[in-house]
Amino acid sequence: MATTSSSTSMAIPGQFLGSTSKFQPGPGTHIHESNLYSSLLGVVNITQPAKAPGPAKRLNKIINTQTTTELPTISVLRSAGSSDKREVLPEVGNIVLCRVIRIMPRQAVVAILICGDTVLEAEWQGLIRVQDVRATEKDRVKIYDSFRPGDIVRAEVISLGDQTSYYLSTARNELGVIMATSEAGNTMYPVNWKEYKDPETGLSEPRKVAKPY
Repeated sequence: MATTSSSTSMAIPGQFLGSTSKFQPGPGTHIHESNLYSSLLGVVNITQPAKAPGPAKRLNKIINTQTTTELPTISVLRSAGSSDKREVLPEVGNIVLCRVIRIMPRQAVVAILICGDTVLEAEWQGLIRVQDVRATEKDRVKIYDSFRPGDIVRAEVISLGDQTSYYLSTARNELGVIMATSEAGNTMYPVNWKEYKDPETGLSEPRKVAKPY
């Protein structure tokens, strides 16, 4: 009988989960170049394979019924709501994960998905203003060169903002884009603090990249 172990770690869409040499793909995951990635926002679950029966004795022969070694299955499951679950509201100083919804010349509009280690019941809107993108050369910052719609961003809540949006900052080195998709639709990897690269096309795109890159 297979056993399931639920991890406390959260996964976001496109997050690397492990190699296909160590895990089998389960619900909420997909494979790209022999690696497993999360397809949705949720909790990581690892299901261990059922223990194979030992060698079976039959007359004077020992028949080994175990032919292959099964790998554990990794999956990502959406968090199920519960009646005793309370809503967590982002506060000043909290680190949040958010998805860029749209960009404008002076700010990026984002949906806050995770606050700390908690997946939010509702998506709260946040704003990353041009002056809060990075700590240096603020007058040279361009929102289009820092974020694109669909990017997953790690940011800090710096103000409760107005009645509709939280104000967020990516000015620290460890804050910024942690996951990005190219214009061609491929998951990119960071090459430095201001650039992501598409492994398929070889083209680079500007971003405000979060360390470590």
